[in-house]
Amino acid sequence: MNCWGLVPARAGFWGVLLASWLGVSPAALAQPRPPAALQETMDVGDEPGRVSTEEVTITEGPFARQMVLFRSSEPPGTVVIQSAERFLYVVQGNGRALRYGIGVGREGFQWSGQVQVSRKAEWPDWRPPPEMLQRQPYLPRFMAGGPGNPMGARALYLGSTVFRIHGTNQPETIGEAISSGCFRLANGDVADLYERVPLGTKVIIRHKATL
Repeated sequence: MNCWGLVPARAGFWGVLLASWLGVSPAALAQPRPPAALQETMDVGDEPGRVSTEEVTITEGPFARQMVLFRSSEPPGTVVIQSAERFLYVVQGNGRALRYGIGVGREGFQWSGQVQVSRKAEWPDWRPPPEMLQRQPYLPRFMAGGPGNPMGARALYLGSTVFRIHGTNQPETIGEAISSGCFRLANGDVADLYERVPLGTKVIIRHKATL
């Protein structure tokens, strides 16, 4: 019996009659429909295979890399992510910071905390975590690093979490909230950040409190 409570086409005359009325073959009635969860679209916005070169950098507008005034008691070199503002700051001292535009986690995937950069990788491979594959089972289980990889040109891994600061093959998504909790930069910007941020760097993630 299928999800409609009907016996499939092998039921004989009535199955054939129903198939004729629906305009499908009797065998089609025996095919199970995938559950709704498997029909989810790729709402994280990633496009595996789309090519974006390492040199892509945001050069205009508020998300362009720039030195800004930034009040902080953190020592120089500390990375501060203000996810609600869509900015990542590298503290420079003297009330200043280098600011990058970023893309952040969509609703339900936003988080805050303090971690350290535990690993760095150039053109990292992409292995979607089990939680993502459960939501989006059509994603590839593995994709080698390269210009078509959604992880982009560089990745900085955040402590023991599954989250990363990484590049993207979709620079137009900077400033948007579409990821599953990672922080993305245009490839040219993440390559610049990669050279400035050593292993062990403290990373503070802040998200605006909601009532």
